[in-house]
Amino acid sequence: MNKALCFIFIVVFGLYIPFSRSPDYFDGLKTPATIHFRADSASRQQKPFADFTLNGQTEYSVPASYVFRSCHEGDKVEVIYENARPQEGRIYSWWGYWITWKELLFCLIGYTLLFQAAKSIVNAPAPEAMQELQEYEKKPKIRKSRYK
Repeated sequence: MNKALCFIFIVVFGLYIPFSRSPDYFDGLKTPATIHFRADSASRQQKPFADFTLNGQTEYSVPASYVFRSCHEGDKVEVIYENARPQEGRIYSWWGYWITWKELLFCLIGYTLLFQAAKSIVNAPAPEAMQELQEYEKKPKIRKSRYK
């Protein structure tokens, strides 16, 4: 049962990921970008931004800071964006685009809680259910012929 539940969870999570990314993976465009540090407008701290140019004239900048990912000045990265909203692009990487820490944490906690609930239901069945199961096992099994 453990292996089956784990397999189902991985399949469902794997099907969820490609269709839930923003910007959309299937419609998104990728372009190279360069990391530059500058003061964030809200916190006034130096934070990394990925700067990229479209059509040789319009420059865009997207935040590049993310939990457990370090960027250095001048790093070359790839940005994925949608044509309608290039200013909302994101760094295209496994950690931060495909797998986010919030989704991963939520899925692990959810999986653990649901798995423990399933185990508690199976390990401690109601007395009525056990009695019904014993009565079912006591009934003689009648073999019916396949063809009459």
